Amino acid sequence: MGKDLLYVRIAKALEKQIKNKVLSSGDKLPSLRTIKEEYGVSMNTATQAFLELEKWGLIESVPRSGFYVSNLTERQLKTPETSNPSASTVQEEAEQLITKVYRSLTDTSITRLSLGVPDHQLVPIAKLNKSLIHSMRNLGGGGTDYEEIQGNRKLRKYIARWSFTWGGDFSEEDFVTTAGSMNAISFCLMALTKRGDTIAVESPIYFGILQLAKSLGLHVLEMPTHPVTGMDLQALKKVVPKIKVCLIVSNFSNPLGSCMPEAHKKELVSMLAAHDVPIIENDLYGDVYFGDSRPKPCKAFDTTGNVLWCGSVSKTLAPGYRVGWVAPGKYLAQINHLKLLHSVSSTTITQEAIAHFLENGRYENHLKKMRRTLATNSLYFKRAIADYFPENTKVSNPHGGFMLWVELDPKIDTAILYEKAMEHKISIAPGRMFTLQDQFHNCMRLSYGQQWTEQLDSKLQQLGKIAKRML
Repeated sequence: MGKDLLYVRIAKALEKQIKNKVLSSGDKLPSLRTIKEEYGVSMNTATQAFLELEKWGLIESVPRSGFYVSNLTERQLKTPETSNPSASTVQEEAEQLITKVYRSLTDTSITRLSLGVPDHQLVPIAKLNKSLIHSMRNLGGGGTDYEEIQGNRKLRKYIARWSFTWGGDFSEEDFVTTAGSMNAISFCLMALTKRGDTIAVESPIYFGILQLAKSLGLHVLEMPTHPVTGMDLQALKKVVPKIKVCLIVSNFSNPLGSCMPEAHKKELVSMLAAHDVPIIENDLYGDVYFGDSRPKPCKAFDTTGNVLWCGSVSKTLAPGYRVGWVAPGKYLAQINHLKLLHSVSSTTITQEAIAHFLENGRYENHLKKMRRTLATNSLYFKRAIADYFPENTKVSNPHGGFMLWVELDPKIDTAILYEKAMEHKISIAPGRMFTLQDQFHNCMRLSYGQQWTEQLDSKLQQLGKIAKRML
């Protein structure tokens, strides 16, 4: 009883600091060892105090980093509802919007909340440079020779080894390397579909996938998608006979941040295998998880070779290196042939550099730091949104990746908000970019893949003020 009272007393003391804003959302709490020494208690009592605060919803744990104050404000942010796409399509408007937003992505004077890659401050540039120099010195012709059609053998070997983190059972012969994951998806769609075919995707979904499908003459069927659990499988089941391929981002999707539960992944793989409908799985965010372990991809439950598992280091390590891959299962020969026709070989030197980086065990150390930074950034962003944005704002709550999906009041058109925000050197990604349909006009994607600063907080406050003036 005495111990119970003591850990509750410690919890209440910390609660008071949080409520009085001595500790703010996103702030790291003192370590358990510090609490133990300051209060003269056992480690077990200190742990119980933190567990009590977690139970009260005041703090949350970031694995291998510590405890942080949760997104606590006067109001709690709600999560958006499951999307409800219709059958209509209006495509030209989105294309013009995408072009406009993309123009600002190379301007470093702009606060690029629209940026779909991690900021260079989160990337181990010095270590990558060492790997690049090592590659130039050790490759034949200094890296000017062609690679094998299937890709750098050393890189394929280390991708196969890395997949062990989620239970993957591959050899280097199972992979084809590509110029990023979009290139991998492009090969997959070209191998599996023809003009006029229908593919099923999440809604919202990354605009690059929509534009690619459109360029290939494919009909895109956008499926209802929940911001926590992903694609609605019951809705998908009804349309399976109509579709040629299902394309999905099962882990921390872009832009919604959803992560499909394992039971749903198993069901999806089983259902589509029974109908011989391939799954193209883009798993480029899977390594950026905030929990205790990496979520498995759909490929982990594939026993028939029906899942084409795509990935890259573009969102975790080196966006500009354009190094990606696909494990195409039973479609390996088709993908390899397409790569020969369209690109002959991948870029030799960047593949070798990434292989060297993986070989020396640097990747996991880098990812640990990146995950900690992004997990705390997500708390800072959600606190700022709750503090500064209009009252009825809703926001996703991803447990990985670096994207937030923000739903504003229906009166606010985020395409107009983009124009107004750019006058203040702030770039956002309007929701209309992530669909071919007439929806998501009051939504936007914000990226927290950058270092948190007072200036960034100020820019979010400014964005919130602009949104409020539009009501």
